[in-house]
Amino acid sequence: MSTGPKLDRLDFKILAHLQKNGRITNVDLADAVGLSPSPCLSRVKRLEKHGYITGYGAHIALGKLGETLTVFTEVTLSDHRSGDFSRFEQRVRVVPEIVECHLVSGGYDYLLKFITKNVSHYQEVIESILDKDFGIEKYFSYIVIKSPVVKRFDPIETLFDERIG
Repeated sequence: MSTGPKLDRLDFKILAHLQKNGRITNVDLADAVGLSPSPCLSRVKRLEKHGYITGYGAHIALGKLGETLTVFTEVTLSDHRSGDFSRFEQRVRVVPEIVECHLVSGGYDYLLKFITKNVSHYQEVIESILDKDFGIEKYFSYIVIKSPVVKRFDPIETLFDERIG
């Protein structure tokens, strides 16, 4: 599970606040979690060092930059040896339009999330993937019409409420 130090309720509060606002000042973060600035900064540095915080970034409103298309694609592999899964995962990592890849249980093997310019661009990308023999037996594509709910943070407060107190 985790390889770092045991986290306490303040660590969880820090993580919850940082994922919602990575640009929060240390003083404001310390105030929000009930610490003084110096110990708060020490905790943040420790969380970074042990890999609980993997980075900071901006959420970009792609729609303001231009039209895009989101496509979810179910993928079933031709063969199911461990090497087949490894090969597929290595190959999808380098496709820029694939922004998520999930190994799932159920009627197919992977769920991929593509962001492309339009349907034609998606078609070009998927045909290129099929030409390069990623080991795909079949795939089904689902074009997103509307995304009424997209959360950019995980529900730390409800997932680990007993640890936050």
